[in-house]
Amino acid sequence: MRERLTDGLYGLGWSTVKKLPEPVAAALGRTIADIAWKRRGKSVLRLESNLARVVPDAGPERLAELSKAGMRSYMRYWMESFRLPTWSAERVSDNVQIKDAHYLTDALASGRGVILALPHLANWDLAGVWVTRTVGVPFTTVAERLKPETLYDRFVAYRESLGMEVLPHTGGSAFGTLARRLRSGGLVCLVADRDLSASGVEVTYFGESARMPAGPAMLAQQTGALLLPVTLWYDEAPLMRGQIHPPVEVPETGTKAEKTSSMTQALADAYATGIAEHPEDWHMLQRLWLADLEERPL
Repeated sequence: MRERLTDGLYGLGWSTVKKLPEPVAAALGRTIADIAWKRRGKSVLRLESNLARVVPDAGPERLAELSKAGMRSYMRYWMESFRLPTWSAERVSDNVQIKDAHYLTDALASGRGVILALPHLANWDLAGVWVTRTVGVPFTTVAERLKPETLYDRFVAYRESLGMEVLPHTGGSAFGTLARRLRSGGLVCLVADRDLSASGVEVTYFGESARMPAGPAMLAQQTGALLLPVTLWYDEAPLMRGQIHPPVEVPETGTKAEKTSSMTQALADAYATGIAEHPEDWHMLQRLWLADLEERPL
């Protein structure tokens, strides 16, 4: 029953929110965010706990301000995402500004595969639409299988409608498909700042240990693709900005595991720079650091 309700609510969002006038949709998002923030549920408290590590000198009032702004940013993500299929290419081009995009376009023009690796900042789906509609390049990504299956199907259909090829995270075949796309000079985009599996790479993140996926670094090593960290942030509505950071190079020496660890740490450092500059746009409402995960079994 709970899964059917969740699926129904998402379906309602996609069918209804995109039909609302934009000011109404934006106001609805802020209202929902403020109600959730005032309830002080587990997600809001976890967000504040995470932000306390990002802004260690912030007192309770500052953390409350950041978490309120963070919930509004999170709901802005959802309101935009529900409406993205209706956005024109011109609107995307006008409202998304990416600094140092030449790292991406130059690599693609050379025929070299590219991996864009992002944290949960601002609207990564909108960034994907910028890639497909402004840069004019399709890409492949991976999605976690959700329950119920109908909800996962909704997300896949939604992202495919935006020009993305979506592979399931489970099943074991995603890595091979991604590698083939990269070897043929294609583009892969991955949200890659949280991994709770045993295969995650341990990194130092804001001074504490966390795990991040090994996939981006391993793909770069095996295919020769360029690995580019990306950070995003919201400006005044409806503008979103972003930055493509310099490539994470494969170390010349070391074992495969050592190279993967070094490259994943470089991604974490780039993410941390963007999150520290725009903590209110970091949508991390789950446990992330190993110290927090130790409070309960994985």
